[in-house]
Amino acid sequence: MTTTLRRADARRIALAAQGFARPRPETVGTRQITATLRRMRILQIDSVNVFSRSHYMPLFARLGAYDTSLLDALAFSRRPRWVESWAHVASLVSTEDWPLLQFRRDDLRRKYAGDAWAQANQPLLQWLRDELAERGPLRPAQIDHDARSGSRGSWWGWDDVKNGLERLWLFGDVAIAGRRGFERRYALASDVLPASALETHVPRDEAIRELVRRASMAYGVATASDLADYWRIRDRPAVMAAVHDLVDAGELQPVHVEGWSVGGRPAKAWLHRDAARPRRVDATALLTPFDPVVWFRDRAERLFDFDYRIEIYTPAPQRRFGYYSLPVLVGDDVVGRLDLKADRGASALRVQSAWWEHGAPPDAAERVAAELRTAARWQGLERVTVARWGDAADAIAGALSAERHEHPDGRSN
Repeated sequence: MTTTLRRADARRIALAAQGFARPRPETVGTRQITATLRRMRILQIDSVNVFSRSHYMPLFARLGAYDTSLLDALAFSRRPRWVESWAHVASLVSTEDWPLLQFRRDDLRRKYAGDAWAQANQPLLQWLRDELAERGPLRPAQIDHDARSGSRGSWWGWDDVKNGLERLWLFGDVAIAGRRGFERRYALASDVLPASALETHVPRDEAIRELVRRASMAYGVATASDLADYWRIRDRPAVMAAVHDLVDAGELQPVHVEGWSVGGRPAKAWLHRDAARPRRVDATALLTPFDPVVWFRDRAERLFDFDYRIEIYTPAPQRRFGYYSLPVLVGDDVVGRLDLKADRGASALRVQSAWWEHGAPPDAAERVAAELRTAARWQGLERVTVARWGDAADAIAGALSAERHEHPDGRSN
């Protein structure tokens, strides 16, 4: 029997599964950070740093202001508890989950190990392994080799040393032993990961089943596309086999969600048996575009009727909302978007644009203003200023009693 869920119920189930149904803790330490990471299972990494690095933001959204050095200690030390892996894309995952992604590393090895670049650079790849074995973790700039002054590789435009290190990381021969700034330090996987993670073998079908199970817990209610996207699993038959196994085991229940459709027909979806079904979710949060709540754009549209596109690569005159606008969660809905910039020289958090979506509640401006004050303190900034671009800019500036500033592109209402 298939249950039907109202769209609002599905939205609250999804937010509760991601940790937004509980109040933020009064203090945030390693225990709270670890518990939040285990709920999400994954943190996507992105290089954009206009307001904050993306991997820091999901924890801020759920926990409030916290000491980012605590996450750094978990993820960017010589022996991390959370390690970088090609998971959703480049992401942090628990070292315990490393074996579950071995099938992907095997696929990537098959994809790249035999191409023309790899065939031409086998001596370099072996030299890099030997160099890391002898010298320990290294940044690319610390590696001296003829290839660094020779021809540049065609793979992402990196030179051959960087290209080789990245391939070895994708294959799992190499792991990331921390960063300096945002620059990776590469090491042999055996120097970073515990032996248990390297020696445990999980067959491909079992790994995909477990990843789908974890995605279903992290999402609460989801379609097959949602579950596949959480770990970017391209093997649709394997995902469906995992779903059917989990249904047979009683972990997933088929449901229909009002308004969720594919090709004009109700979309198939599944509810995890342990998913909380709160009557109310009352969160306020700034979301990175790479937060699991919104990172799969099709799901964001189904849950929140929220159409989001990153405009970093859009020419400035053609941007609708700003360079790197952040979705804004108020209550149980995405009700706006803010383009933020941390101006550290002026110790100011700049709201470059502010926009409402449908359904913003009457107190949205005050709640967003309070969150912006918290965000400024978290980033060590003394004040918040607001430009005049966007239909929410005046209301938020008024709620903040904020100074106004000119948008760098001269944009205004």
